[in-house]
Amino acid sequence: MSNRDPREGSAWARICRAVGLAGLALFIVAAFTPLPSLVERWLAIPARLEPADALVVLAAGLNNDGVLSNNSLRRALRGIALYNKGLAPLLVLSGAPAQTGGRPEAQVRADLAGELGVPPAAVVLLGTARTTREEAVEVGKLLKPRGVQRILLVTDGDHMARALPLFERAGFEVLPAPVFDTVYDAAGPEDRLSTSRSMLMELGARLYYRAAGYL
Repeated sequence: MSNRDPREGSAWARICRAVGLAGLALFIVAAFTPLPSLVERWLAIPARLEPADALVVLAAGLNNDGVLSNNSLRRALRGIALYNKGLAPLLVLSGAPAQTGGRPEAQVRADLAGELGVPPAAVVLLGTARTTREEAVEVGKLLKPRGVQRILLVTDGDHMARALPLFERAGFEVLPAPVFDTVYDAAGPEDRLSTSRSMLMELGARLYYRAAGYL
C-alpha cells in the first residue's frame, strides 16, 4: 500500500498544466501577434552610415554543402554594397574555419566580393575566429597596425547590440551598419516564430557574455 499523499500528485498535475498552458500562450503570442517584430524593433540599433577606415563583416557560417548561409550571404552583400558606395577603403570578411575538404567562409565571401567588383587588394580575410568576442580581438590585431580607428560594423540587427561593445572594447570607434536599415516585419506565423527563436538565442548569448564579463 502506498503512503504517498494524493495531494502531491494533484499539485504536480496542476504545475504541469500551468506550464503547458503558459507554453501554449507563448506560442500563440509568438506566432500570431506582432509582438516579435515590436520587440525586435525595440532591441534594434539604428544604422549610422558614415565614411570609415574599414568595413567589418561578421561571420554567420556555411551550410552543410559549403554554401554561405542566408545570414552570411546577407551580411556579405551588405558589406560589399557599402564598399561599392565608397564608405571605406578596406573590406574585412570574417568567416568560420573550413569544414573538412571545403573552403572557409571568409574565402567564399571573398570570391563573391571579387565577382561584384571589389578589388582583391581591398579585401582582408579573417578565418580563425569562432565567436564574436574572438572576432573583435582578431580584427583588432589585423587592423590596428594599419592605423584603422573607425569601422563600419556589418551584422544582423539583433546581433549588433552584443557585437558593437565588443569592438569598442577592442579600441575602435564603431558605426553600426545592420543588414537591414529598418526592422523586418514578419509576415506570417513561421516568420514570427523564426524571429522569436533568433531573438531568444541572441538574448541568451548576451546574458552569457555579461556573466562572463565580456560586455
